[in-house]
Amino acid sequence: MSEDGVRRQYHRLDALLSWASTEHERHLRANDRAFNLQFEYARNSIQTSKYNVFTFLPLNLFEQFQRVANAYFLFLLILQLIPEISSLSWFTTVVPLILVLAVSAAKDAIDDVNRHANDKQVNNRPVKVLMNGSLKDDLWLNVEVGDIIKLENNNFVTADVLLLSSSEPHSLTYIETTELDGETNLKVKQALTVTAELGEDLQALSNFDGEIKCEAPNNKLDKFMGTLLFKGEKYALDNEKMLLRGCTIRNTDWCFGLVIFAGPDTKLMQNSGRTTFKRTSIDRLMNFLVLVIFVLLAAMCSVLAIGNSIWEYKRGSAFQVYLPWAHDVHSAFYSAFLMFWSYVIILNTLVPISLYVSVEIIRLGNSFYIEWDRKMYYPLSDTPAQARTTTLNEELGQIKYIFSDKTGTLTQNIMVFNKCCINGKIYEYPKS
Repeated sequence: MSEDGVRRQYHRLDALLSWASTEHERHLRANDRAFNLQFEYARNSIQTSKYNVFTFLPLNLFEQFQRVANAYFLFLLILQLIPEISSLSWFTTVVPLILVLAVSAAKDAIDDVNRHANDKQVNNRPVKVLMNGSLKDDLWLNVEVGDIIKLENNNFVTADVLLLSSSEPHSLTYIETTELDGETNLKVKQALTVTAELGEDLQALSNFDGEIKCEAPNNKLDKFMGTLLFKGEKYALDNEKMLLRGCTIRNTDWCFGLVIFAGPDTKLMQNSGRTTFKRTSIDRLMNFLVLVIFVLLAAMCSVLAIGNSIWEYKRGSAFQVYLPWAHDVHSAFYSAFLMFWSYVIILNTLVPISLYVSVEIIRLGNSFYIEWDRKMYYPLSDTPAQARTTTLNEELGQIKYIFSDKTGTLTQNIMVFNKCCINGKIYEYPKS
């Protein structure tokens, strides 16, 4: 083996050992998928959906039974299966419970189908990847760490990439970071001089074998630390050399970037977090009200059971001929214990399980009203409002304060031509 081959094997072994089970430092090599694949870095495919075909039923049922009313009626169903205390048929409880679970599951399924559709649309965006000396049209989901990609004006940045070169003087690149921080003013990024010399020479870019050592994936948008090893020299990397996923290229014909973080490892996805089951304030209020009703129900059943115990102890023996105890009941106390659960079953209508059905239907209707609202329709891009979750309306209704560092994040700056004077002649916009 040549000296260069030994050096490469040494670097590969050293990087693999340093990576270990938890990533503390990222090590990658440009245009070398075989080297980068050994670390099992995440690919550029993202997933914001909560369920799939196999996990939907168990996960959704687990989430729904976190609601007090659903858990109570499941407990009630179990009681009705016990012959000693059951006074009503079990399907009087299972039918409304299944109806509530089905309505909620349908709503959750619709929300998640929309998330799947959005994920599919994002993952299948086109991108140009440099492969074997030529640009290949590919999809975002197929991009991997270490790939060099070409971005053009008005393109979304595919992943977190190190800027290598651009069409602008001094390899400047202008980006819009609206999706990251809400700012519409353009920011400027600049490539290293050593990589800026590569320009758009596809052969030179294909031969680029720089090695990157940098920080592990994190959610800090304004910080990046790393080093580039190229041709035996080390170059410091910082956030000014990085283009983050979610940014948009502006006023730049083209630029080339080396993928550092992809998919769930990008700073945008690190900040978005995992989609979890969220309880709205109305859900929490309903849970509290149902708990209060349940406490009231328990108190009523306790009073009735105590009354039954007193009656059975003092008078019940005289009515054994007409109202005999069950064969396994031998005391007034045990009879009262069984009667307590019987009263729980009889008075189950006190707990308003239909309340959840009504709320889910109202939520679904409100989400449609948001999408149909003409005042929230943007005709310039033919874009209506989109309620990606049916709980959006009630969440917006709970907002009390908005904290903003400046008014620019809440307003739209539009310049309208009024009049101007050129060489002594006044040009004025005609008034209607």
